[in-house]
Amino acid sequence: MRTTYAPPRHAQSGFTLVEILIVVVILGVLAAIVAPALAGASREAQIGAFITELKIFADEAEYYSARSGRFLADSSSGNFPPELAGGRIRADDWENGTPLGGSWDVEFDESGITSGVGVHFQGDNPGVPLMADVDARFDDGNLGSGVFQQLTDADRFYWIIAP
Repeated sequence: MRTTYAPPRHAQSGFTLVEILIVVVILGVLAAIVAPALAGASREAQIGAFITELKIFADEAEYYSARSGRFLADSSSGNFPPELAGGRIRADDWENGTPLGGSWDVEFDESGITSGVGVHFQGDNPGVPLMADVDARFDDGNLGSGVFQQLTDADRFYWIIAP
């Protein structure tokens, strides 16, 4: 009896197309689940950064007022108040705008207040609901009262230093 030699079969390595497609679908589903959560976390971080910067700027404006006996002069939106030069705030931090968009601004004897520091949105207004959420996190949750208010213009939200 004669036997013939059959070469051993090697196990094939690699993945089939179906296996690769299954992995791609699973990754897509995971990305769809995680992406909205990350976007929400990003917005939460922006709100937190906005509140922190606003408090720093308002504290510096109040400190200036206590030290000098005067309020900051009114400025054009986005222009660094010269009275704050040499303090804790760098001009580029002010001039680069807020984490939520818009420009930092100082109001003096305008918009129904004596003095305030806040944000002026110029065409990029994220809306009253977002700013009401900001207000609820550190003030009274009402943009018409408390220390953080929406001014007479719909696109201005300020920390009121003096009503």
